[in-house]
Amino acid sequence: MAQTTFLLLAVTLLPGQAMAQRNIEVPLYPNGVPNSVTSTQPEKRTFDTEGRLTAVSNVIVPRLIVYRPATSNGTGVIICPGGGYRNLNTENARFIAQRLNQWGITAFVLTYRLPADGLMQDRSIGPFQDIQQAFRVVRQRAAEWGIQPNHLGALGSSAGGHVAAIAATQFTKAFEPGKDTTSLRPDFLVLCWPVVSFRPDIAHQGSVKNLLGDHPIDKQLADFSPEKHVTTATPPTFLVHAGDDPTVKFSNSIRFYEALRKANVPAELHLYEKGGHGFGIKPDLPDSWMTQLEIWLRNRGFLTRI
Repeated sequence: MAQTTFLLLAVTLLPGQAMAQRNIEVPLYPNGVPNSVTSTQPEKRTFDTEGRLTAVSNVIVPRLIVYRPATSNGTGVIICPGGGYRNLNTENARFIAQRLNQWGITAFVLTYRLPADGLMQDRSIGPFQDIQQAFRVVRQRAAEWGIQPNHLGALGSSAGGHVAAIAATQFTKAFEPGKDTTSLRPDFLVLCWPVVSFRPDIAHQGSVKNLLGDHPIDKQLADFSPEKHVTTATPPTFLVHAGDDPTVKFSNSIRFYEALRKANVPAELHLYEKGGHGFGIKPDLPDSWMTQLEIWLRNRGFLTRI
C-alpha cells in the first residue's frame, strides 16, 4: 500500500480522547520539495494487523503528522523517528506522541526524506532541510495548533536523534540555501538512544553509510557530528540511553552530554543498565524513563499552561 502525493486524514483514538480527535498529515512544502528529483518509485508504507502505520520508506512528500491533545498546555514537540536513515519507525514515534499528548503536549511526527540518490540531488542534506522546514511551518501555524512559538522542542530517537541534534546545533545554517534561519532553534531537545557522533570510534556505521555513502571524508564526518557543534546557544537537553544497547553505543549520549556541560548548557542524562535499543515508550506504561522526562519538562516550565 502506497501513498505519495495526496493529503491523508487519519483518525486515531488516544487514551481518554473522544472519537472526534483527529490526527492530520500536513505537507511541509506545498509549493514544491527542494533538492528533489522526479521518482517513479512509490513511497512504501507498512501497517500492523489493525491498520496502524508502523514504518515508512522511500519518502517523496515530507510531512508532519499532527497529534493534538484533548487540552493543550501550549508546548509542542517535533518528533524525528529513527530507522538508521533507511526507514522511519513511525510506530515508536506514535507511542511517544501519545504519551506526550497525555501531558497536554501537541506532537508533530516528522516524516522526513531518507537519503537516496534517486530521490534527492544531495542525499546528505534532505533530512535537515525537512526538520528546518518543520520548525518554520509549526511556528507559523502555532496559534492554529494552540502552542506557544517559544515552547517548541525537538525529540529524536536513534538516527532521528541525529536529525534532531543537527537541528539543535546548526540552526544558524540554512540547509535550504537562501532560507531564513531566525525561527529554527528548538527551545529544548530530547534525545533517545541517539546516533550523535559520526567519528569512527563510536559511530553507527549504517547511519553514516546511508547518509554519506561508502567513502565519506573527514570533513563530512566532523560536519555531521553534532557534539562538535555544541555552543552556549544549544538548547537545554534531556538524554536517555541503555548501557546494553546493541545498535547505537551509549558513548554517543555521553559524548554529547559532555559537550553540553563544557558549554554550560543545562543537560540531564539518564543511562540505564538494561533496555536495549528503544524502550519504555508505550503510552500505557505506568513508569519508565518518560516519567523522568515529564519531571524535567515540568521543572523547565514546559508543562505549565500559559
